[in-house]
Amino acid sequence: MSSQSQAPANITLRPVSSDDYDFLVEVYGSTRAEELALVPWTTEQQLAFVRSQLAAQQDHYAKKYPTASHDIIVSDGRPVGRLYVARLDQEIRIVDIILLPAERNAGIGSYLIKQLLDEANRSGKITRIYVEEFNPSLRLFERLGFSPSEQHGIHLLMQCNPSQHLTP
Repeated sequence: MSSQSQAPANITLRPVSSDDYDFLVEVYGSTRAEELALVPWTTEQQLAFVRSQLAAQQDHYAKKYPTASHDIIVSDGRPVGRLYVARLDQEIRIVDIILLPAERNAGIGSYLIKQLLDEANRSGKITRIYVEEFNPSLRLFERLGFSPSEQHGIHLLMQCNPSQHLTP
């Protein structure tokens, strides 16, 4: 990681291990909490749904981006999220980045994305990510120099060319 961007608080990445399953369920579940609040399911039913959806997502990512890195985001020694990145020939694809709700808006995501933009800039690659058009993180990506390049349903393919990268 480059030292250009100041980390908000001792942010590191470590590869996902088999011991991280419950944490990954928690992180992914946090992205589905609003919709789950609308269904009359028991806690067990909600957990089963989240686990099945996580498994489907992981399977999709493994097939679409077989060489992607899958990392746990660690802040001051605590796991706070996940970051999946595919380093392809012409681009750096942010496959997924999720922070636990209590860790959002603290600069962690911005810091990590700026690190990836620095890496892309050094290698002359485009940086891309799919973002749902109603996702609050869309504003973050726009602030960091991303712009929409394609739309697929509710998903926008956001991209940032090396020349567009904003300096931290």
